[in-house]
Amino acid sequence: MEANIGLFNESFPPVMDGVAVCVQNYAYWMQKKVGGVSVITPNVPGANYAQYDYEVLDYFSVPVPFRQPYVTGIAEVDPAFLVKITKRKFKIVHAHSPFTAGMAAANVAKRLNIPLVATFHSKYRDDFSQTIPSKAVVDQIIKRIISFYERADEVWVPQRSVAEVIKDYGFKGNVEVVENGSDLVADYPEAYFVEARQKLGIKPDEFVCLFVGQHIWQKNVRLIIEALEKVKDTPFKMFFVGNGYAAEAMKELVSEKGLDEQVAFVGTVTEREAIKRYYAAADVFLFPSLYDTDGLVVKEAAALQTPSIMLEEATAASIITNDENGFLVPNDLDAFADCLRQLIHDPKRAHRVGLQASRSIVRSWEDVVGEVLERYNRLITKKKLIVIP
Repeated sequence: MEANIGLFNESFPPVMDGVAVCVQNYAYWMQKKVGGVSVITPNVPGANYAQYDYEVLDYFSVPVPFRQPYVTGIAEVDPAFLVKITKRKFKIVHAHSPFTAGMAAANVAKRLNIPLVATFHSKYRDDFSQTIPSKAVVDQIIKRIISFYERADEVWVPQRSVAEVIKDYGFKGNVEVVENGSDLVADYPEAYFVEARQKLGIKPDEFVCLFVGQHIWQKNVRLIIEALEKVKDTPFKMFFVGNGYAAEAMKELVSEKGLDEQVAFVGTVTEREAIKRYYAAADVFLFPSLYDTDGLVVKEAAALQTPSIMLEEATAASIITNDENGFLVPNDLDAFADCLRQLIHDPKRAHRVGLQASRSIVRSWEDVVGEVLERYNRLITKKKLIVIP
């Protein structure tokens, strides 16, 4: 007997972000452990959903304005999707988005009288404030988002500090902490790191900085570029991996700062072995984002012994102890640049802290999903339904 689990989210590969990686690993390990997993997501034209061992139910989509490559859509207006979804006898559904995919999950949960879990992943107010000038309109959108979470049987956050964010948004219910994991956890031999640098054309003594993620201003990527300008008299190589609406403007800013010879824009990398290579080759991960709730990429970097420079007040930085498993600085350009300069001149310090990061802040997705399935079964039992085998 299969589990019949529905995972609903707005983003899924080839659209890559931290939440998409989370859903992808939930689906992979749940399918491996119990089977019967379905991912429900808007269709990305050209995507090959048949490559997965689990089912992907996609529905009609349209591009999200100003947020390329994201798509959205209303599942309930896609007749072909409705035929498929009504045949699924889910035991539990898990929404990783409060938008159209989340609403579809809530409707399925209500129709089948099954538990709805909803994870609060992002600082949605920051997203909408970027494109909507009216605070009153943004407040109304946030109110609707919170009303969605109030429909859930259980609301999860990836770390304790994120609970403060959803509470600030007006949520008054209970919040459970369920950590994110990493699929990059392993014991890597020294030769792996050497080979990674060789494949990327990096000299043995060249200091490498890395950013992986959406190329959007909310992630404070301007601070990274301006800090690099302040240390451009030192030998370093910087890789930006990812894409987003600000990518072209970031490239222009890099050129304006005279950094073209030292900074490379790689674009989107979906192949996990390829992304591992960048993490393994880097000496330090630059992540000054105040937007992220849980920097999944910080944990991925740590899995490959690469420490992060983060801002002291960042929600995602609660897992970091300064100079032990990462580096914390004030939200100040000079402070960020000074920390980076110190590490360029003392790479052994970065390597020492990176090794400790790999030991202290990384948990495998397999382990996380084991906990998730136990939590699912507790909720299913409360509904007096047959638990997941």
